[in-house]
Amino acid sequence: MRILYVINSLDGGGGALPLVDILQSFRDAGHEAIVVSLMERDGRARPAVERAGFETIVIGGTTRRFLSTGLRLDRIVRNRQPDVILTSLSHATLTGQIVGRLRGVPVVSWQHNAWLKPANEKWLRRLSGLSCHWITDSETVADFARKRLRLSEDRITIWPMFVADGALPSSYPGQHGPVLRLGSLGRLHRNKGYDGLIRAMARLAELSPELAARLSVHVAGEGPELDALENLAGELGVTNLIFEGFVDRPLEFLAALDGYVQPSHHEGLCIAAHQAMAAGLPIIASPVGEMARSIEISGCGTLIPYGDEQGWAQALAAWLSDPKEGRRKGKMGRDWVLHHYSREKFLLRGQALFVNAGLNRLS
Repeated sequence: MRILYVINSLDGGGGALPLVDILQSFRDAGHEAIVVSLMERDGRARPAVERAGFETIVIGGTTRRFLSTGLRLDRIVRNRQPDVILTSLSHATLTGQIVGRLRGVPVVSWQHNAWLKPANEKWLRRLSGLSCHWITDSETVADFARKRLRLSEDRITIWPMFVADGALPSSYPGQHGPVLRLGSLGRLHRNKGYDGLIRAMARLAELSPELAARLSVHVAGEGPELDALENLAGELGVTNLIFEGFVDRPLEFLAALDGYVQPSHHEGLCIAAHQAMAAGLPIIASPVGEMARSIEISGCGTLIPYGDEQGWAQALAAWLSDPKEGRRKGKMGRDWVLHHYSREKFLLRGQALFVNAGLNRLS
């Protein structure tokens, strides 16, 4: 089977990062996969896809254009004659659905987040029938798809875009002496809630300057909120926060931490939080997305709502006061995530997609 995998962009984040594992599972099952990127901003995910031996086609540049990208995708579909179009993220899904309907090619679509912009939610709900099947990356997103996109149970396959590998680097106790190094991976966007983290750090300094002096927080990522976040930290006197920029070895970044934070407004699976679990890190996070379910089930951390500065400050203080307990929770999370997100289970879930979507009849 020839699969045309259409994605918004091959940038360094979101649905692009785990793409090689997904494409490799298709190839191992005997299928051909071609990746089409509708846009390209930084293109950081593309080299890994190409090194793995997959063809990539980049349609556009940094600006989102619907008509021209739709016409070019239509030309690619006519020339390459795929058996199925698999779409990832809203722009790619809406474009792929229309082209698939015009050319009589079945479309299968990912839904990655348990939240959508109102306009995207409206159009995806209206056009949901143009995709013969949907993939969600977690039970949390499946709940969202059933309730908000009005998808029936038989049209959804849950396939988390994450493989936990026990052979990869993990954190080790006391690597930074008396200073505890906390970190986060994420785009510097309002949805990630880093402003709330800064306010919590300022509140911690008010409650316990001694504990705050033992804390170092490192955020790896780029995005439009960098200046605003740096200004907020300056206004509140938060000097122990470092913005690291984009890191091309996120697992090594995580292994150099003692703990992890994810103060997001919205999430889907949240790959970064699950990577942190695999690294053996205790986690403080907001109760959103599948990460909340994973943290609660595994017992690896604490859930505090975004905006609860006092609650976040107290959670940070508790972790700083008892790092041994944090390491115990981190081990619980690592043990759980290595079992629940093993490569074997990843491949089994991918195989189930072809049966559930009826694609096995096209092979």
